[in-house]
Parts: sequence; C-alpha cells; structure tokens
Amino acid sequence: MSLYRTELRRLAKRRFTRWMTVLGLLVLAAVVVGVFFSNHKIDAAAVASAERKAEQEYQQQVRYTEQERTACEQAKAGGTAEPGRFPEDCSVISPPPREAIEARWFLPPTFDFRKQFDSTLTVFAAILALVGFVVGASFIGAEWNTGGMMNLLLWRPKRLAVLATKLAALLTGVLTVALPTALLWLGGFWLIGTYRGSTKKMTSGAWQSFGLTGLRGIVLVLVMAAAGFALASLGRHTAMALGGSIALVVVGQFGLGILLKMAGVRFVQAWLLPTYLTAWMEQKVTLENWNACNFSYGGECKPDTLDITWQHSSVLMAVGVTVILVAAFWAMRRRDIS
Repeated sequence: MSLYRTELRRLAKRRFTRWMTVLGLLVLAAVVVGVFFSNHKIDAAAVASAERKAEQEYQQQVRYTEQERTACEQAKAGGTAEPGRFPEDCSVISPPPREAIEARWFLPPTFDFRKQFDSTLTVFAAILALVGFVVGASFIGAEWNTGGMMNLLLWRPKRLAVLATKLAALLTGVLTVALPTALLWLGGFWLIGTYRGSTKKMTSGAWQSFGLTGLRGIVLVLVMAAAGFALASLGRHTAMALGGSIALVVVGQFGLGILLKMAGVRFVQAWLLPTYLTAWMEQKVTLENWNACNFSYGGECKPDTLDITWQHSSVLMAVGVTVILVAAFWAMRRRDIS
C-alpha cells in the first residue's frame, strides 16, 4: 500500500480538515457575495442621478455662501464681527465654480475588474493561507498527540521518509483545494465585473499580471501550510504552531514595533513580517519616513523612502520556511519517538 495515497486519504477524511476547508470557502463566498451586492452597474440613469445630485450640492453651496456673505456684511456694518470668523473683504466669500463639484463623486460604487481584481487576490491568499496553516498544524499535530505517529513508525521505521510523505500529502491536498478555488474566485469576480461594474480594457498584460499575482498567492498558501506543519511537528502538538504564531504576532510584531519606535529606528515597518507579506502579493511596498525631509527646489518636504519588493519577500519566506522545515526534520531524526 502506498504511504502517500494513505496520507492523502487520512488528510481528506479528517473532520477538522473538512470543516476548516468548508469554513474558509464560506468566508471566500461571503466576500464575493458582499462585493456583488455593494457594487452597481453604471448606466445612463445612474449618471443622470449623479448629475442631479452634483447640481443640488452646488446650489446648496451657493445658498450657504450667500448666507455667510450676508452675515459677514451685517456683522461688519454693525461692528459685531467676531475676530477671525470673517475675512476683511466679505466679497471674497463666494461659492466654488460649478465644475469643481463633479458628478462622479455621487456615482454608486462600481467594480472595475481591471483596476480592482488584483487587490482581491490578496484577500483570497490571506484567507486560504490561514486555512492552510491551521490544517497543516492540525494534520501532523494530531498524529503526535494521539499516538498515530508512533504506530505508523512501527511498520514504516524510516522517520524522515514518513515525515516527508506527510508533508507532500498535505501540500498536494492544499494545492488541490487552492487551484479550483482560485478559478472560482476569478469567475465570481468576472461576473461581478460583468453585471455590477466593468470588464473593459482587459489586455494580455493585465491577464499576465493577474496570473502572476495569483501564482504568488498560491505559493504563499503552500508556504504557510508547510510552516504550520513544521512548527507542529517540532512541538509535537498543534498548539505549538498556533501558540507560536500568536506569540509572533503579539510579541514579535506589536512588541517589536513599539520597541523600534521608542528607539527611533527609521522605517519600522521594514522589520515587521506583514510588510513583506504585502510586498509579496502587491510586488512592492514603499515605506516613508516623515521625520526626515528632502526639500525640493520649490521648498516641498519629501520624505525618505524605502522600497520593499517581492524579491525581498521571496528571500525571507524561502529562508524562513527552510529553517523551520530543516529543524523539524532534524528533530524527527534525533529525538526519541515516545
């Protein structure tokens, strides 16, 4: 009997895996439904309504400025003007030009597929990465906690091969769920763009960009699943991975951020993990340091900037997951199984 196929069946039959996957898919479905009902198709009626609202807003501004100018003139004439409330010349109180109030401000939200779909892939990857991390930690953690790992090693004593097979089965299962879900995500937002927005101006370059972003999202999901698996294997319990992740967020992120700010470190976000995860999905994150000004010829203050790119994130993720996996396999080889 193939150990790989056995582990795949074990992964698929675990109730926690099923329920966690269903929960993640329901959250993704809720996001799609929410975006669908919160956006609208912009037609001639919507444009006409926006124009009317823009005109109403302009007339309201005209009435308001007329009232203020009249109040200014009366206060100046009666000598009761409050210091600083009105200008010296009441005639400068005038309404904004009509073109300053644009009709597009009053249009209902609409989903532009070309401009907005890329950002939805970050949401997709974040939700599936969380599911993958928890499922990966539970998959191996439950084996240690229930004694299943010890029983398995009685008839398959090759420790490293067993652990590697379990990891391969986990990643295969996660990928099997993530790929079709990504296609459904794409189809759902294409329908939203068709019926609640626009799908115009889609070029081959735009599709290629979406494809690369989606690929990075899938890689992030697999990395997080492997990280959860490795941490739980190190601690021989699911709680090791979950507790470690909570400690990383609370101590390693909030605590470190506060400490770095108190120390006056520039670009504090460059030391925090979420910055690199965001850069991985969005290709680049530009950090700004407003405590330092680079004055332009016009006297404008321009902050120092630091670019964090997806290449930086890829190095960090590769090193991080490699170190954790190597530690997990080393512990599997060196420690007693009991």
